[in-house]
Amino acid sequence: MATLEGCRCRGASGRNNNSILYSILKSDNLVPTEEQQQQQQQHPQQQTLQHLLNKTSSSSSSATAAPASLQELRQQACSCGSTRRRGILRSPQVTCKAASAVLVKTLRFVKNVPCFRELPEDDQLMLIRSGWAPLLVLGLAQDRVDFETTETVEPSMLQRILTGVPDRQSEVLAGQSRGAAGVSVVDIEAIKAFLKKCWSVDISTKEYAYLKGAVLFNPDVEGLRCLHYIQSLRREAHQALNEHVRLIHREDTTRFAKLLIALSMLRAISPPVVAQLFFRPVIGTVSIEEVLMEMFYGK
Repeated sequence: MATLEGCRCRGASGRNNNSILYSILKSDNLVPTEEQQQQQQQHPQQQTLQHLLNKTSSSSSSATAAPASLQELRQQACSCGSTRRRGILRSPQVTCKAASAVLVKTLRFVKNVPCFRELPEDDQLMLIRSGWAPLLVLGLAQDRVDFETTETVEPSMLQRILTGVPDRQSEVLAGQSRGAAGVSVVDIEAIKAFLKKCWSVDISTKEYAYLKGAVLFNPDVEGLRCLHYIQSLRREAHQALNEHVRLIHREDTTRFAKLLIALSMLRAISPPVVAQLFFRPVIGTVSIEEVLMEMFYGK
């Protein structure tokens, strides 16, 4: 069982509720139902996102292009004369609203984990900054939030030169294009592949809770004060997940390995990509970290 020995954190007495099994499952049970969430519409976190959503104007539909394989996309990206394929949400209002609701639930989950609250505030901030995006995508999988995208085409540097766009104007247009064109199709496919992986494995509520613990308590973050304690929490999360799988799915000897593969796929997803795809249409140029801190601490 993980304890806070060697750390100047609250609750370092080593009592039983410091266990990752107790903390994460207790936190997951504290997440309100949809009906309860509807009754809490004036919660500061929801007001923050609702205010941003109200500012968003409806986007016009873009023409869709035929999907391509990841290998083809990478080959196109490597060719200086080819166009770079990027994608945007087909229904940004609907998808961003769903992602925002998942973000609210995710931050509420984190705040309700007792062993997380016992960490120094600096450690909490670093863990939130490093873990909000994978936790969000994990939440999208748990809530079965699917989304559709449409492809846009960003002119290559060669095309800009051939069409005679001046260098300075080209840089401005490129920046505008990147903001409007969304994210790389390859990155979108990585997110969709992770969601499909989770849905194909049919991950249970308890398994999602343990996976969240493994993601949240990330000892690879630089500068953590309670590094050894956080390492032990991640280790307990993996052990608890393994024991649960062996108890409930005795006939499936590969299930734990499948869950670890899903975790590795999740860690390969870039937080800036998640912010750009799911929140840039809502928050515009506002930093996602500012939104996170306002939602988490109510500042």
